[in-house]
Amino acid sequence: MELKWTELAVNDLEGIRDYITKDSEFYAIRLIERVFQVIEKLKLFPESGRVVPEIDDINIRELILMNYRIIYKIEKDFIYILAIIHGSRNISNIKLNP
Repeated sequence: MELKWTELAVNDLEGIRDYITKDSEFYAIRLIERVFQVIEKLKLFPESGRVVPEIDDINIRELILMNYRIIYKIEKDFIYILAIIHGSRNISNIKLNP
């Protein structure tokens, strides 16, 4: 399967990086590296994440990494990275479309 990032997910990751960089560039880089490692594993195990409880669609799943939710959608040949959000954030007002 091929990974595709939505603009929202890219913006989310950049925002997280920028926020953490204010305190520590080292930890910001480490977190970004871990995000990419976790997401790369989806190519082999696309259903490894749980179904997002607020959405209840078996094709929209999430992986939890530290305090962040990596939300993705499985389609026939693609995995769309939809959003990367802090766990305390309400996702009901986020448009999760590939």
